[in-house]
Amino acid sequence: MEFLQTKAELRAWRQKVKDGVGFVPTMGALHEGHLSLVRRSLEENAWTVVSIFVNPRQFGANEDYHRYPRTLDRDRRLLENLGIAALFAPSEEEIYSPEDEVWISLTRLSRLWCGSYRLGHFDGVALVVTKLFNLVAPNRAYFGEKDFQQARIIEKLVSELFYPIEIVRVPTVREPDGLAMSSRNTYLSPRGRAQAVALYKTLQYIQALVPKTRLTADLLREARTYLIERFPEVKLEYLAIVDEYSLEPIEHLSQTSQPRALIAAYVEGVRLIDNLSLTVPPDAE
Repeated sequence: MEFLQTKAELRAWRQKVKDGVGFVPTMGALHEGHLSLVRRSLEENAWTVVSIFVNPRQFGANEDYHRYPRTLDRDRRLLENLGIAALFAPSEEEIYSPEDEVWISLTRLSRLWCGSYRLGHFDGVALVVTKLFNLVAPNRAYFGEKDFQQARIIEKLVSELFYPIEIVRVPTVREPDGLAMSSRNTYLSPRGRAQAVALYKTLQYIQALVPKTRLTADLLREARTYLIERFPEVKLEYLAIVDEYSLEPIEHLSQTSQPRALIAAYVEGVRLIDNLSLTVPPDAE
């Protein structure tokens, strides 16, 4: 595994390899969710590049940029053991300059759900991903479905900017009790960790109700009641049932063949997200 820290080193490495490059962009603090992306890339590409960069442009003023877990030495060992071709771990100065004038401004998709609570977040994601795509020039890039809105925005970005890159979505990896793996889970106390499973339990509850009603207003009302009664310490930010493609809310499950439930909530002040593709029985019509 080559350890690359500058744009020049990455470009020199990229010139030496032919096509068949898979790319996994991360912010480090790697867990099994990240590693599932890496393994998928290793299966499907001759070369796999992973980046580790805690991107300041996607954090708001009161968010956790400075305390976000940074475990580069550990992450480096994990990736070397997996057998990736290259790790790109640049400094902030290598990616951004005080003289930078180019920003990316997204519209509709970035203003829904997480975007409405984290203003500018997805603009920052789109900017760093664009920079990394231009440096790595991958054939495929891998994103986890845990942050489903982010994955959809990256798909739109690649489509609208005509990147010759295939975006591969990889299913969410969960703990044995269902909690979606996240670097932010490390912030939780044992009590908070036990409460955090509320997000997945609420999504499962919605799925269990689908055979009884197709009206999303009914599903969401019952799910909110379930969350409040079972997990009173969890503070819901939003809960929605949307069309997977547009991410717009839907009123009746028969209106789409791809409904997905989205949730964001705070546990001990830690913001967590999750989502679940909803299965609608054949007799739903």
